Amino acid sequence: MRIQIFIFMLFINANLFVGIFAQEMPLVYDVENTGADCPEPPLPVYKELPKIESLPDPFMWSDTGRGRIASRAEWRCRRAEIGAEVQHYEVGTKPAPPDTLEAVFSDGVLTVTVIVGGDTLTITAPISLPEGEGPFPAVIGVGFFPTGSLPGDIFTSRGIATIHFMESQITNGWSNIRGDGPFFELYPDKKRGKFVAWAWGVSRIIDGLEKCPETNIDLSHLAVTGCSYAGKIALFSGAFDERIALTIAQEPGGGGHCAWRVTETLSGSRETLRNAQGQSWYYTGLSQFNNAVTRLPYDHHELMAMLAPRALFVLGNTDYEWMAEESGHVGCKAAQEVWKALGVPDRFGFSILGGHTHCQLPGTQRPEVEAFVEKFLLGDTTANTDIIRSPYNTDLTPWITWDTPELPEEATLIKRSKNVIDRFDLLQNYPNPFNPVTTINYHLKQEDFVQLAVYDITGKKVRTLVNQKQKAGKQTLTFDASKFASGVYVYILNVGKLTKSRKMLLLR
Repeated sequence: MRIQIFIFMLFINANLFVGIFAQEMPLVYDVENTGADCPEPPLPVYKELPKIESLPDPFMWSDTGRGRIASRAEWRCRRAEIGAEVQHYEVGTKPAPPDTLEAVFSDGVLTVTVIVGGDTLTITAPISLPEGEGPFPAVIGVGFFPTGSLPGDIFTSRGIATIHFMESQITNGWSNIRGDGPFFELYPDKKRGKFVAWAWGVSRIIDGLEKCPETNIDLSHLAVTGCSYAGKIALFSGAFDERIALTIAQEPGGGGHCAWRVTETLSGSRETLRNAQGQSWYYTGLSQFNNAVTRLPYDHHELMAMLAPRALFVLGNTDYEWMAEESGHVGCKAAQEVWKALGVPDRFGFSILGGHTHCQLPGTQRPEVEAFVEKFLLGDTTANTDIIRSPYNTDLTPWITWDTPELPEEATLIKRSKNVIDRFDLLQNYPNPFNPVTTINYHLKQEDFVQLAVYDITGKKVRTLVNQKQKAGKQTLTFDASKFASGVYVYILNVGKLTKSRKMLLLR
C-alpha cells in the first residue's frame, strides 16, 4: 500500500509527460546561446598554450585546475567555453544579436533587415510551405538549393518546409577575398573569418522567423544542412545557435568533422590546417597554428560536441583523399562520447562510405538521413538513429586518452579512490523512452542488501530486478520489457533506509 501511494503521488501531476522527460536533456532550446551568462574561459596567447598531443578532453574545464565537469547541468557552461575558444582561435567572434532587426514575410519570401550603426544588411530567404495547416517543421538549406545537397523530397514528401539560405547575401560568395561583402560593412573587423559571418546569417533568419509567425514554421523543429563548404557552414551554424534542433553536415571534411591533429598525421594530399581551402573562411590568427596544431586548446570533436544534447548527423565520403575521412572517423568517435555522457547517444550519428560523387547522397545513406529527419523533425521516437558507419578501424588509444564520465543531472560530491564511487545513486535508464530493452545503473556506497523493482502506474509491482546483498560501487543491469504493454513505469531502489526512484517510458 505504501508503494502504491508513493507512485500515485508521482503521477498525480497533470503534466505527466513533462515530468517523465524532465530528467532528459532538451532536444532544442529557445535562445541562441544558453551559455551567454557563463564566465569567460581563460584564452592564453599562443606562447602560453601547452602542447596537447591527443584530442583534448571535452569534459575538462578550460581552467584545468577546476578539473572536469561533474554534472549534465554543467555542460551548458563547458559548451560555452568551447565556443569561446573556437571563436577566439579559429573563426573570429560571432557578433551578438543586433539591436534592430525587422522582418516581413510576403509572397513566400522572408525578408530580414539588420541595422547596425546606420548600416543595413538585407537577407531574403525563400520559404516553401507544404500543404496543410501547420505549423510546419523546416530545414534551412545552405548552398545552391533549398535543402542543401540532400534530395528535396526527403523533406517535402514528409510535410517539412524548406528555407533557402544564400550565403552570398552575407559575403561576396565563398571566395578567398578577406572581409568582402555586406556583413563586413556592418562589422568592419576583417580579421573575422567567413564561417562565423555565415553562421551569424543563419541565426538572423531564425530571428526573422520568430518575428513572423505568419510563416507558419514550427520553431522547435528547425534543421540546417549543407555539403562540402556548406557542410562546414551548417556545422558552425548548429554549433553557434541552440535554436537548431537537427544539423546534417554532409561531407564537411577538414574544418568540419575532421580533427586537425589527426589529419596532420595522415599521408597524402589532405586538408590540413595549414592548407585549408579559402583561408578567408577562418580568423587570421589561426595561421599561427599552421605548424603547431597541438597547441590548439580544442579540436573539432569539440566543435561537433557543441551541438550536444541536440541532434547531429555527419555524412562522409571516402573517395576523396583531400577530405581526410579517417580523421573525420576519429573526430566523430571522440565527439560521440559527449552524447553518451549526456545520456542521449541516439542524437548523434555518422555515416562514412565511398562509391558516390561528392555531395550526391547514395541510396544506402538515404534511410539514415530519413531516420534523423523523422525522429528530430517529426517526433517519431521509433526511428532508429543509432547509426555509426565507417570503414576505418583506427587505433583510438593515442587520441582518446580520457574516460567518459557518468554525468548525473546535477553536481554530486564524488570521492574517487581507485574508481570506487562513494555515493548512493540511481541513474536514469538508457535509452528512455525504450523498446523493449533498457539499461539501469546505480551506485552503492557500501555493501548492503539491495531491492530494485519495477512498478506500473497503479503501484503494482510487475518485476523484481534485484533482491540480494551486493558490494559497493557501480551496478548495471538490463530490464527486458518485451512482455509489458506500452506505458509509464517506475523503478525503485531500496538500500537500508535509503530509497530512490525514477520513471521510464516503454513505447511499443
